[in-house]
Amino acid sequence: MKKKNPLHIFLSILRNTHTYKILIGYVVYVFLTAFLILITDESIDNYGDALWYCYAVLSTAGFGDVVVTGFLPKILSVILTIYSAIVIAIVTGAIVNLYSQITEETNKETLNAFLDQLENLPELNHHELSDLSKRIQSFRDSHSK
Repeated sequence: MKKKNPLHIFLSILRNTHTYKILIGYVVYVFLTAFLILITDESIDNYGDALWYCYAVLSTAGFGDVVVTGFLPKILSVILTIYSAIVIAIVTGAIVNLYSQITEETNKETLNAFLDQLENLPELNHHELSDLSKRIQSFRDSHSK
């Protein structure tokens, strides 16, 4: 079985859970907020500074090298902070949920393979029986702690 690239797995999770739509909306909102801050706050001179300020807000780093002074930009900053927390929670929840589903499916497949071996017990050779016995002991040891 070929091991998948973590980025490919992450993109697959975003696609399967439709979380990519939330992320796209979030990115658009960040750029729109930066533009609105640029046009409404006199302390922001260019779009790059507005984007840098938005990054400082959404990452909660708060570097302090670029600050806003107007009421509307401050409100937009609060909304961006809340939106960032929500998006992080949703994306994290989607990843954890999908991971749980994959783990559960893998456990079911492993259990089914184990039960298949037990059903065909008389047909197993000595080496396969020994391996099966070791797996049962390992399972028992791991679940008795």
